[in-house]
Amino acid sequence: MRTRTTTARRLPALAAAAAALLLAGCSGGGGAGGGDGPAPSVSRGSAVSAQRCAQNEAAGTITYVTGYRFQSSVSILDPVAAEALGYFDALCLDVEIQPGSGETAQNAQLVAAGTAQLSSIAGASDVLVNVANGVDVTAVALFGHVPVATLLTGPEVTDLRRLEGTTLGHKGALPVTIEAMLRSAGVDLATVEQVQVGYDPTVLVRGQVQSLTGYKSNEPLTLRELGEEVTEWNPEDHGIPGSIATTIVNPGFLAEHPTAVQDFLRAQLRAYAHCEQHAAECVGYAAELSQAGYDIEHEQRVWETETALVGSSQPAGQPLGAIDAATVRAEAKFLLGMGQIDAVPDVDALVAEDVVAGLYEDGELVWPAP
Repeated sequence: MRTRTTTARRLPALAAAAAALLLAGCSGGGGAGGGDGPAPSVSRGSAVSAQRCAQNEAAGTITYVTGYRFQSSVSILDPVAAEALGYFDALCLDVEIQPGSGETAQNAQLVAAGTAQLSSIAGASDVLVNVANGVDVTAVALFGHVPVATLLTGPEVTDLRRLEGTTLGHKGALPVTIEAMLRSAGVDLATVEQVQVGYDPTVLVRGQVQSLTGYKSNEPLTLRELGEEVTEWNPEDHGIPGSIATTIVNPGFLAEHPTAVQDFLRAQLRAYAHCEQHAAECVGYAAELSQAGYDIEHEQRVWETETALVGSSQPAGQPLGAIDAATVRAEAKFLLGMGQIDAVPDVDALVAEDVVAGLYEDGELVWPAP
């Protein structure tokens, strides 16, 4: 985990720009992502009643740990933007955003211990594995309904069985969705040499490995930006379930401060819609929080790729961010079959469906808060 970072350190010019956007009404309103209504005032508590403001302030500082640093991913960029745009403040929430290390188990443990109140982790499968290992967290939101993992090969690979006898690179372990895809394609994994590689995807095009695991919004983009031609093999094309960006919360904090958790997600969803329309602006907010070397153009493509995955996988009639026990149960059954968990946890107990569901009325995100 990096040194503790607080979004309150934002540069004055950036804060002024956010305020100007709010006053100009650029941020949109309360549609299914909050896209076209009047923008809130920048004044504290402008989007809540005095009573709800007091309830939210009683929660104290809410620490949110991102999935991986300040990458412009879903459930990272949108909370960062919610802070920059004043949405949290308008709901009387004091939010501190910490950059995560990419270790989902670490994020879950921080939330379970109460060191952080909320966090984003990769997907529902990560929640299930952590809960199965005794980590007490509650899942309150889920954005994408498709695996984010992909397997990259050169264009000469036209059948996954051609990977037998070759070398596969991964980041430390073969993602369970990729393993399931390979098995379903008839690949004898015993004949595939698996090696751990770093985060440089050019090991694939240099021929050091013949296949490489990655994320749809990262390695394929990097390689194509370099002019390399690669083929993506995606688990969902083989009927493998998965999900993108699950928000977890400390169960005790949710029980004690339900309005604060709900309004955190309300602000995040509103910011999500704003960032769909103003990607460059929102990526700029993340860049300001990051150390030198933030590739703004690449990160904008990360955001656009992930939001496209979220949009294309959204179940009909289900609002953005909604999590349902049936979806999580399907992933649990898959994990059990793959031997990743010994038993299916009590899904009804670990999923709080009503938190996001209560943010919408007739399919529209409610803003201001009721």
